Amino acid sequence: MTDMVMYEEEYRQIQEVCARLHRDANASAVLLIDKNGQLISEAGDTGHLDTTSLSSLTAGNVAATGGIASLLKEKEFTGQFHEGEQINVHISIVAQRVILVILFDERSSLGLVRLRVRRASDELSSVFDSLLAKVQQPSTPSIFSEITDEDIDNLFKD
Repeated sequence: MTDMVMYEEEYRQIQEVCARLHRDANASAVLLIDKNGQLISEAGDTGHLDTTSLSSLTAGNVAATGGIASLLKEKEFTGQFHEGEQINVHISIVAQRVILVILFDERSSLGLVRLRVRRASDELSSVFDSLLAKVQQPSTPSIFSEITDEDIDNLFKD
């Protein structure tokens, strides 16, 4: 996946979706990560987390799971669930672009998380589709496209 430009409007929408998912799923925390392991957005109680390491390790986990999927002739596994003693982790791939991580404890349930993730994934897919369309629109030519080598040479002549 290539690096994507993030505009303020889409970033705000992503933040809102993550905050709503955190609240509606009764999650401890929500992270949205790109497939390179870069944190895009977070919501909830993340102050005690090393989100940089968690993002990187999660992306690695998704990549490794992608290798397993490939061996099994699957396109990819779009969801994963890890159950711990204190915290559970739900990982899903959204629009084949980003990774949505939900951390939750006994105050929530896997069923509720999956239900809320489905809605949030649809909303995030829409935001990323809109972002991709915006990036692919023909932009106005750069002012530098009008500058010739001769113009540059003339700038430095005595």
